[in-house]
Amino acid sequence: MGDPAWSAGIPDEPWPDEPWDESPALTETDYAQRRLPERTYVSKSFPVPQRASRDYGQPARFVYKVFDPEGESQAVYDGSEWVVSETEKGRYQVKLLVAREAGAVKELWVERVPANDAQGQVRVRLNLGRDDANRLIQLLRNLDHIPVEGGHTVRVDDALVQDLFANPDSLVELYHRDPDRFRQLITDDAAARDVVALAHRREQVDRFRRLLDDPNYFEVELTQVSTPAQRKPETVWQRFFEENPWVLGVSLAGQLLTSWDQARLEQSVVGSSVTGGGKVTDALLRTSGRVRSMVFAEFKRHDVSLLRREYRGGCWSVSEDVAGGVAQAQGTVQQAVRDIGDRLADLANDRSEIPGRFTYLYRPRSFLIVGKLDDLIGEAGGDHVERIRSFELFRASITEPEVLTYDEVLARAEWIVDTQQGPQEGVTD
Repeated sequence: MGDPAWSAGIPDEPWPDEPWDESPALTETDYAQRRLPERTYVSKSFPVPQRASRDYGQPARFVYKVFDPEGESQAVYDGSEWVVSETEKGRYQVKLLVAREAGAVKELWVERVPANDAQGQVRVRLNLGRDDANRLIQLLRNLDHIPVEGGHTVRVDDALVQDLFANPDSLVELYHRDPDRFRQLITDDAAARDVVALAHRREQVDRFRRLLDDPNYFEVELTQVSTPAQRKPETVWQRFFEENPWVLGVSLAGQLLTSWDQARLEQSVVGSSVTGGGKVTDALLRTSGRVRSMVFAEFKRHDVSLLRREYRGGCWSVSEDVAGGVAQAQGTVQQAVRDIGDRLADLANDRSEIPGRFTYLYRPRSFLIVGKLDDLIGEAGGDHVERIRSFELFRASITEPEVLTYDEVLARAEWIVDTQQGPQEGVTD
C-alpha cells in the first residue's frame, strides 16, 4: 500500500539527514535503535520531491515514535474461546509522513526494530497509505466516544462518525432520515428518557406562561380550535391540560393525581360508567395508591376578575365567574355521587369488573381553576390588602371545590421542573 518509493523509508531522491545526528555512517536502523520511547522525533521540513504525487512541492516531515513492549500478545480464537499468548519483547517504531498541513498523514509505517546487539535491518510490518492511515488515526480518536459496556454489537460507518464529530448539527439531518430508530434508542435508554421528558416539561411550562401573560399568543392558540362552537378561552386551557395532565397531577393536591382516561381529561359523569351523556367535568382524575378516590376539576377563563365590587367598606364580593364556577363544580360532583354511588369498579375490555380495582366517591375532592392573582393588585402595583383578604377568606371557607388561580398552578409546575423532581410514573406527558 502507499507509494512503493516510501516502503523502506528511502525516497527516490535524497532526504535530509535527521537533525539530531549528521553522521552519514548511521543507518535508519541505528536511528531507530537509539530513539527513546518517551520522546517523539520530528525531522526537518522538506518539499515533497515526487512529481507524480499530488503533494509535489508541498512541505512534509517524518514523525517517529518507538515502543518497547514487554512482550507481544497474540489472540487466537479456537472456536469456543479466545486464547491469548505472549512472545518475547521487542522494539517497534511507528513512522508517519505528514504533508501539506499539520495532522495530514500521507503515509504510515509500523516497523520491527532489531535489538541493539542484533544484526539486521528495520523491517516493515504494516504500511498504510493516506486513506487507510487516516482511518486508523480516526479510529484512535473515536475510542474516547465508544463506551466499554454494551450488550449489542454495533456497526457504524466511518464517514458517519466523522460527520457527527465535525458537525453536531448533522444529528438533526440523521434524525429526519430515520426518526423511528432514534426514538427507539431513547426508549432503550432510561437516562435519555428522563432528559427528553424534562426538556418537554420545561417547554410546556414556558408555553403555560405565554398563554397566561401574552394575549396575542393566546389568541393564536384560540384560532387553532377547529370547531367554531368550541372556540372559547376555556377550550384552550382544556386542550393544554389534555396534552399535559402531569401539570394537574403534581399541582392540585398533596396526593399524586392521574387522568381517569389517558386519552382525554374531559368526561361525562353520569351513570355507572362515566361514559354516558349527562353532566360534563373539564377534568376527571383520581388519586394514586391502593385506595383511589375520584377528583374533579373545572377550568374557567384566566382573564376574568376574581372579585366583583366593594360590597361594604373593605369587603369585596367574588365575581360572577368565580361564583358560577363554584356552583357548577358543586353541581357536577353532587350529580356524579348520586348517579355513581360510593364506588366505581374498573372494567376490562369485555365490560366485566376487574377484581379489587375500585375508585371511591366519598366526598370527592374538586377544584376550580380561574383567573389570576394579579387581579388583587392595586393601581400602583402593590398589594391591595382588602381585596386579598376578601378573596382569601372566601376560598378558605369553600372546600368543595378548592379554588385555585392559573398562576398558582403554573408556579407549582415551574417549581417541579426547576427542582427536577417531577414524578416519572403514573402521569403521562
